[in-house]
Amino acid sequence: MTGRVFNPPHKGYHDPFTVRRETMSKINIGGIMEEVITSDEFTLDNARTVLKNEIVAVVGYGVQGRGQALNMRDNGIQVIVGEGEFNWQKAKDEGFIPGETLFPPIEAAKRGTIIQYLQSDAGQKAMWPDLKPTLTQGKALYFSHGFSIVYKEQTGVIPPPDIDVILVAPKGAGRTVRDNYLAGSGINSSYAVFQDYTKKARERTLAVGIAIGSGYLFPTTFEQEVYSDLTGERGVLMGCLAGILEAQYNELRKHGHSPSEAFNETVEELTQSLMPLVAQNGMDWMYANCSTTAQRGALDWKNRFRDAVAPVFTELYDRVASGKETEIVLRVNSAPDYREKLQAELDTIKNSEMWLAGAAVRALRPERRKK
Repeated sequence: MTGRVFNPPHKGYHDPFTVRRETMSKINIGGIMEEVITSDEFTLDNARTVLKNEIVAVVGYGVQGRGQALNMRDNGIQVIVGEGEFNWQKAKDEGFIPGETLFPPIEAAKRGTIIQYLQSDAGQKAMWPDLKPTLTQGKALYFSHGFSIVYKEQTGVIPPPDIDVILVAPKGAGRTVRDNYLAGSGINSSYAVFQDYTKKARERTLAVGIAIGSGYLFPTTFEQEVYSDLTGERGVLMGCLAGILEAQYNELRKHGHSPSEAFNETVEELTQSLMPLVAQNGMDWMYANCSTTAQRGALDWKNRFRDAVAPVFTELYDRVASGKETEIVLRVNSAPDYREKLQAELDTIKNSEMWLAGAAVRALRPERRKK
């Protein structure tokens, strides 16, 4: 792309081509060259310039909306929040002012030039008929998940043609987005442009991506983001992880190991010792720096576990791509008694022996005993 000037489609829109063009880092991943944009290349000053005349309306002050809104506000971006009764008081307590920077969702969307649509997936479907009329020419509709756009047949979310439709998806929970920012770090995010009406959608995307605290950004598509995200949540990140932890814990308990021993060998050592080292240095380093007994056993059993779960992952990905998982999400999460049923399911996990043991074991950590 060249640095040509484009006639802005709405009043007050800043021309981001006056910003220094960012460069990309190219990294070799398994012999495949990939491009990423870091906060050194597209700086926070660049982001502030691009967003100088924008008002970012964060519609939904849940875990993701809260983290992104607070980070942008701290970074000097004009941010307003659109929230209903559920998190209104929380947003107010954290400094958003009713009538000035805190509004009902649709009112915030009317005032914003970039609308961050950060309701739950089911919530986006429900609110869409009211939100769509606020998307006037030249605005940007921003997502942190490709769900509503990719599964438009089920959600009905079809944006008007004269706006930008963009995505920045932090690769972590909203709480991590905020905590990493406060720690002076950042979280990696994927980004995508689905619809580029203004011819500046990419610059708007990168600017918001850096403003919410991303340490680096890697390109994706709405479809690839949602397929990988839904697979990951149901797979290794949460569903598979919780399942295999329960399986090992139950096996140890079946053979007479105490709850504390079973929990320590299943969860505590994983989360407190091994995973931080894997995060810092990689699994190959972990294998090379454990006992020879652990090393031999891990190498011998790794492929058996991989092969055992591979058919489950194939089925999972196929269900995600076909929309079957989407149908379940929208049906269950739209039920009037959803929150009550969800709480019952969460309580079942919380009150299971393994996680009751976990609460007791965590309380024994030295840093917690000192409090």
